[in-house]
Amino acid sequence: MEKTLPPIPVKRYFTIGEVGELCGVKPHVLRYWEQEFTQLRPMKRRGNRRYYQHHEVLMIRRIRDLLYDQGFTISGARNKLQELTQSERERRKAGGLAEEVHLDGVEATDIEPEEWEAATHHAQPAEQGAVATPHAVDPVPWQQLRRELFEIRELLTSGH
Repeated sequence: MEKTLPPIPVKRYFTIGEVGELCGVKPHVLRYWEQEFTQLRPMKRRGNRRYYQHHEVLMIRRIRDLLYDQGFTISGARNKLQELTQSERERRKAGGLAEEVHLDGVEATDIEPEEWEAATHHAQPAEQGAVATPHAVDPVPWQQLRRELFEIRELLTSGH
């Protein structure tokens, strides 16, 4: 069932239809996976419309790879995804990078935006159709998101 997936465009939100096309799965499958994989939590807006972010599209591609290409069961894929998330955290800690970009979202730490950008500047783009971790994608959208998170944190801590 090996199928080359299209590249993921650089944008903030994707509809369920767009994600279905980018990941090679139907929208009803994505809705089912949301129930089975707790890490998958798209934003919901008016009328319960789902909006997926870039990291969720990457996660869906990874889930698709585990289920369709590697032959995992739902339970096995769920366990493998947790293992991959944990090993990614350990790899990052062992590598000395202070940033925390997880499969299930972005967590801000005490590293400054400029340091984070320098640390992620050398990330290599993923091969087309490959299942990628956040480190294998173009760092520019992550840098912008990181900068915005720091601005929000400053606003919250300054008492405004």
